[in-house]
Amino acid sequence: MRSLAKQRRKRQVDVTPTLRIRAGHDLRYAIDASKIQKDLGWTPSITFEEGLKKTVDWYLANTEWLDHVTSGAYREYYSAQYAR
Repeated sequence: MRSLAKQRRKRQVDVTPTLRIRAGHDLRYAIDASKIQKDLGWTPSITFEEGLKKTVDWYLANTEWLDHVTSGAYREYYSAQYAR
């Protein structure tokens, strides 16, 4: 995953810190779609790898939007809207 983002990104930002105390814990969060497939007949329309590539490409093509939503400016909006 990281190499895919590195290939497409001019600046590399590491947003996934390694936490040694959680080694192996991520297996609990793996998606098992067998229940939704069995109960609803749903199957994904694209593979995980395709979806990941499309997601990375979208974020790289929309850096202005990304900069806006990660700037912290929303805090001012919420402060104004929900001030007590």
